Parts: sequence; C-alpha cells; structure tokens
Amino acid sequence: MDSPRGRVARSVLWALLALVILGVGVVSALQVRGALDREREYRAARACAATPVRASGCVWEQSFTVRETDLHRGERAASPEARLVLPSGKVWRVTFPRAEPVLSGLEPGDRVTGVVWHGRVVEVREPGGARQQTSDGPVGWPADRLGGALACVSFGLAGLVGGLWSLVARGERHAKAGRVVRWHGVGLGAAAVLSLWAQTANDWPIWAILAIWGPLALLVLASMTAFTIAALRGELGDEAPVAA
Repeated sequence: MDSPRGRVARSVLWALLALVILGVGVVSALQVRGALDREREYRAARACAATPVRASGCVWEQSFTVRETDLHRGERAASPEARLVLPSGKVWRVTFPRAEPVLSGLEPGDRVTGVVWHGRVVEVREPGGARQQTSDGPVGWPADRLGGALACVSFGLAGLVGGLWSLVARGERHAKAGRVVRWHGVGLGAAAVLSLWAQTANDWPIWAILAIWGPLALLVLASMTAFTIAALRGELGDEAPVAA
C-alpha cells in the first residue's frame, strides 16, 4: 500500500494541477463572447472596393506566390508557416494552427489567394477551391474557446474537489472517494474534447458542442456518484476501518 505521505503528496499535486487548469478554463470561457463577436464581424464584412492601403475592416482577396513552407514536424512549440510573395515582391509570413488541409500540399511557386482582413491574411485558398484558416482567422475560434472552457473547467473542478477531499478527509474510504472524483474529472474533460472534435469534423454549429457534451457529462456524473457512494460504503475492495 502507498504510504500516507505519498498519498498526501499526490493529492496536493492533483489539487495544484486542477487549480491551474481551472484558471485556464475560466480564461477560455471569458474569451468565448469576444471570439463570437469577431467571427460575426468577419462574416458580415463587405468586400473592399479597392486594394486597401492600411488595415481595414473590409475583405480583400490578394494573389500570392508561395516562396516556401515549413510544417515544423516534430516541433511542438512552432506553428506551421508559409512565406507568401506579393506581385510587388513583398514577403508575408503567415502561420497556421495546423498543416492540413491546404498548407501541407503547397509547393514553392504555387499560386494561392489570401483573404486579407484588418491587415492580416486570415485565410488561404487554392485554385481548386480548398481553403484553410490561418492563425489570425476568426472562424472556429469561438468553438475552440468553448470546448477548451468545458474541458478545463469540468476537469479542474472535479480534480480540485477530489484532490482536496483526499487531502483533508480521514480514512481510506474517503481517500478512494477523492480518487474516484478526480479520475471522473478526466472523463468530463475528455468528453468535452470529443465533443469539440465531432463539431469541428462535421462543421456543425457551435451549440452542437453543448448538445454532445451534455449527455456525456450526465453519464460521467452518474458514474462518479455511484462509484463515490460505493467507495464511502467500502465496496471498492478491502478497506481499512474509517477513523471516527
């Protein structure tokens, strides 16, 4: 069996990790509304009447030639990027959240169309019709923020409660109950990630994330409740007597 000191150390680490992730989730939740407003502004923007000479809220489609691409395979901290050249010779460095579906197929010399909005390339389009948002593109950010908020807040809350429960409660049964809550928090976070993946893969509206995550979260919470009660009753294995 683990020593009491080891259990306390793990509970403290769980609580601290959950607190940090909970903070990240709160920040993501606060960004959802701003991301929604920015996406709506982009979708409602009109086409520019002429080439904008400064950053503008209108949308301009500009032809570029690909100079080089760098997918940064295996470099977690680096975003995939491309260097695009204007007809004037000016080079624009554009980064992407991922390499697919457009960037990975680009070669030096290819011609692409860049959608410029507020002075930044927010989307790159191939002649064949394929398109991809850049790191500055506003489309999809609300869903990413919402999915991240659900994953981090649900995991953070459950992890914090479970970590503190195991830390302050006496008895092996309460320690197991805290572990049950913590690991079900992982399930809640995974359900949010799965919901975001399904929404993104099928291009469903943002509310689909909540529609998918809600029933999954209820199932995980029901399981957590049942296993927590079983732990407190001593039904999850050989238990040491609970301290009075």
